[in-house]
Amino acid sequence: MTDATVALTTEDIVIVGLVAETKEDATRQLAVKLANDGRVTDLDGFLADVRAREEQMATGLPGGIGIPHARSAHVTVPSVAVATSVDGVNFGAADGPAHLIFLIAAPDGADDKHLHILAALARKLVHEDFRQSLRDANTGAEIAAIITREVQQ
Repeated sequence: MTDATVALTTEDIVIVGLVAETKEDATRQLAVKLANDGRVTDLDGFLADVRAREEQMATGLPGGIGIPHARSAHVTVPSVAVATSVDGVNFGAADGPAHLIFLIAAPDGADDKHLHILAALARKLVHEDFRQSLRDANTGAEIAAIITREVQQ
């Protein structure tokens, strides 16, 4: 896989109706999707990198958003795995649990690609209509299409 030919998000790396008690469980479920899709080569190594990043600063954002992320040698292409959660998962945001979770995975040495992904996503996430369109989506394919259309340009 090369990042020129692979979408940031596909229906194979989306979980609609995620059930997770902790941010670690939510992150693991999304990371498994990335590994199963060939985007992560070492699940535990990647999760260790995400944990190390999370220890620096919580990745919960206002508006019910969680954005765990890491640059890792275990990532093959820049990717965004996405989950929606009815009950929400605590990612440390002051206003409560995250109902939209975006696991951003960037290859080590991939310049600042993950920062560009984060910035593009953050610009969209400030808009309630964008967040609502993701919450309203019923399938992974719908969510992937929204992310591809709105973030990957």
